Amino acid sequence: MNLSENCKVLMVKSAQAAGTDAITTDVVDMAGYREVVFLGSITTKNALNFVNLQEDSAANGATLADLAGTKCASNKTYFKLGLVRPKKRYCALKVTRGASTATGPVWAILFKARQAPLSSAATDLDEETHLSPDAGTA
Repeated sequence: MNLSENCKVLMVKSAQAAGTDAITTDVVDMAGYREVVFLGSITTKNALNFVNLQEDSAANGATLADLAGTKCASNKTYFKLGLVRPKKRYCALKVTRGASTATGPVWAILFKARQAPLSSAATDLDEETHLSPDAGTA
């Protein structure tokens, strides 16, 4: 199975200007998927800046709750944080900014779908997969 053809890519939060308020991504619907990985960046390394996973039963994320043990990227610039078989249908990522910092876009990659084919919902995303191409002009 080829990951590039069997995943759904979503931009769940655009880049954010510097600030100290917490940022929560869009809520991700995990129906039909077993795993999600969030990828992104925090522009200022600081021990008080970090990300963590959240879960909810509601599609609007009204009662998102932090997931124990998922704190990641403290004093780091980039993060990759995964969730396997969430207990609730909806999840999100929260960026805590204890020191003033900007963030890059946050992406969610959903995979291990129960059914294929898949298509990404990211706007303006060009998706291609190539199998052992010959050398030459792109």
